[in-house]
Parts: sequence; structure tokens; C-alpha cells
Amino acid sequence: MQKQQLLILYLYRSALDSRVCGWSRYDGASDVDPVAGEEDEPPYASALDAMRDGWRVIQMSEIAPQETELAYEPGYMAFEVILEKMVDG
Repeated sequence: MQKQQLLILYLYRSALDSRVCGWSRYDGASDVDPVAGEEDEPPYASALDAMRDGWRVIQMSEIAPQETELAYEPGYMAFEVILEKMVDG
């Protein structure tokens, strides 16, 4: 039976070849719960690199115009890409 793995990448820009600035992993084939911040480096340099390794894009963020005065305030990471891979489990 195949089980789903999810990889959520946050990119610096909307392009799939943009560098990763944050990420989360969820492994439906493992009984181990993910721990936020346990990895120092992202699993891939870009979403395109993940795609080349067999991950399938299932959702990309909507690109919305950013207001100039909010450009330097912390908040929502705009360029999210959700990828999945099916593995034997």
C-alpha cells in the first residue's frame, strides 16, 4: 500500500526555482511525528529540485500584490509550494 509524504516549501520568490527560506515535512509512511526546527538546512534548494527528485506539486500560492508599507513587517510567508510523494509503506 502506498502512503503519502508532504513537503511544504516557502520560497523567496514565486518562481519554482527560487531559493527555499522555510519548510515543513509530514511523512504518512512513518510513525515518527515531525519536530519543527530539527533540520538546519532545507531538504532541497528549490521546489524545482524537489520536483526533479520525484515530488509532485499539488498547490502553489496565489500571487497577490504586496503593499509597499508592509514590505518589512513580519507576517505570512507568501510563496508557499505544497509537494507530495507517494511511497510504499
